[in-house]
Amino acid sequence: MISAGSIVGKKEFEGPLGNLFDMAGEDNLFGEQTWEAAESRMQKEACVLALEKAGIDAKEVRYLYGGDLLRQGIATSMGVEALQIPMFGLYGACSTSGEALALGSMAVAGYGEYMLAVTSSHFGSAEKEFRFPLAYASQRPLSAHWTVTGSGAFLIGKKRSHVRVSGVTVGKIVDYGLKDSQNMGACMAPAACDTILQNLKDFGRQETDYDRIITGDLGYVGQTILFDLVRKKGKDIKQNHMDCGMTIFDQQRQDTHAGGSGCGCAAVTLAAYILPKIESGEWRRVLFVPTGALMSTVSFNEGESVPGIAHGIVLEHC
Repeated sequence: MISAGSIVGKKEFEGPLGNLFDMAGEDNLFGEQTWEAAESRMQKEACVLALEKAGIDAKEVRYLYGGDLLRQGIATSMGVEALQIPMFGLYGACSTSGEALALGSMAVAGYGEYMLAVTSSHFGSAEKEFRFPLAYASQRPLSAHWTVTGSGAFLIGKKRSHVRVSGVTVGKIVDYGLKDSQNMGACMAPAACDTILQNLKDFGRQETDYDRIITGDLGYVGQTILFDLVRKKGKDIKQNHMDCGMTIFDQQRQDTHAGGSGCGCAAVTLAAYILPKIESGEWRRVLFVPTGALMSTVSFNEGESVPGIAHGIVLEHC
């Protein structure tokens, strides 16, 4: 993990991690006319930041792995178009940062010197896509998340740095039959549990072998469920667990209910908060597990359940 760039919206900048982000918009349009165009702008700026920090030209990057929450991944395709890097468009819902990092890390092993991983989400575009137009002023249930407006980009390469990806645990789809799209924490917690336990088994580790086990955006509801599910399997992660959705906002002061969510939630928290702690050696080994609720407006309207997926990325100080 050579470098990272993070860009967020006004609400995220006003949260507990505000001063750690590379860039914040004065409003959520970032000089554009639409929320979708603003999200694309964030992706481009985050990629440029990551490249500039490393002193690497876009032409030196072999592949870009990117994704977002919008239909056909338009935030990514329109955002990174100007960089002219060969691109793989991804969709893993809010777990997309983990998917991109896993694929980018594996590709570095045999297909190029540098890879770029980027994801984003935007409160306005996500509300319009998945819930209600903001003009409706609909009341949000307490189990609902607040989609993070932000984009995180990561340059992965063979060049030595202070953080290395030492392993990945690619998640499986886990479906407990839940249909409440306003309670994504409950929908994603089983997938997080499955990936965490699989990682511990595959690597022959105990939960205490990690300084932190970090989920993407389970939030306050999902965290409680995760703890219960893990305990039923004879493990306990309560002492070293962290959730990006609970970290990026102040729940009481910012009225974000269950916490933050969206592809950008885990990505910007990783870029601005988690990586510096690993780089400094404060955390020696971290299991980063972004989580995603694999639904669409079509599946929701047809009454389908909301499956979950989670990808585990092992990050170590070196």
